[in-house]
Amino acid sequence: MSKKVSTICLINLVCVFSFAQEFLPVWDKKTPNSKGIILKDSIANERVYQVVTPGIYVFEPSIAENKNTAVLIIPGGGYARLAYQVSGFQLAKWFNTFGVTAFVLNHRLPLSPDVIESHKAPLQDAQRAIKFIRYNAKKWNIDTNKVGVMGSSAGGHLAACLSTFTEDWSATGDSMDTVPYIPDFTILVSPVISMNEYVHKGSRDNLLGKDASQELKDAFSCNKRVTDKTPPAFMVHASDDRTVSSLNSILYYSALKQHNIIKASLHIYPQGGHSIAARNNPGSTNSWTILLEKWLNEIGIIGMN
Repeated sequence: MSKKVSTICLINLVCVFSFAQEFLPVWDKKTPNSKGIILKDSIANERVYQVVTPGIYVFEPSIAENKNTAVLIIPGGGYARLAYQVSGFQLAKWFNTFGVTAFVLNHRLPLSPDVIESHKAPLQDAQRAIKFIRYNAKKWNIDTNKVGVMGSSAGGHLAACLSTFTEDWSATGDSMDTVPYIPDFTILVSPVISMNEYVHKGSRDNLLGKDASQELKDAFSCNKRVTDKTPPAFMVHASDDRTVSSLNSILYYSALKQHNIIKASLHIYPQGGHSIAARNNPGSTNSWTILLEKWLNEIGIIGMN
């Protein structure tokens, strides 16, 4: 076998093992907000660039350790791609270590040629995913009042949108329409929050378009949508993040504070850049996962079975 053929086989083998998790489409029939164009999945360098079938990858803990809690994980990627390994699968496996069932979202990207209204597609898929998890909660032994969301970078923006938007864009007229989509808790890692001040321009341009109106920018600035009913959030960011300013996390925390969401928790570390992950973080930043697990216990989401 030639060196070139061996390399191709190895790459294909890695892809197969990377996606060995159970995958469940979240839409039963036709996906809403779709032109019906036939596309192909585009995956390279542990990133998804084109999503054909919106759905969730399932990561279950052992039966003995199951805490009856679920988290929907939304990978980052500037709304141009999904970094499914570092900000998806690795985090899901970490949640499993302390009994949390994790689901990694594979949502449509706004730049897809199949999408009709670009800015609506990611949130439609995220809202539907939460409904899907709650609708099928018995299958995974999940308490429907302990279903949260986690997102990194642009995935953090989508997680914050999911937590603050009161408009249901996922309704299709089926039995899941009455299932609530707002999560019970929110976890944000280096999140994009504002589409105005401190904005990550790439995420805004990809989601809303380069000529987005001020009205649309305001509508997708999640700090402006917080109310006294917004779920509590755990936020982690690095001061030396040169991609997404840590002031985004401060904006969201400030909004939660103003609305008396007293269970909110904000942690800004001096190091970490835009690469805070489940492991191998520099210095004190490596403690964020310990603090997150403690926070989930403090707010009553996890605990001893």
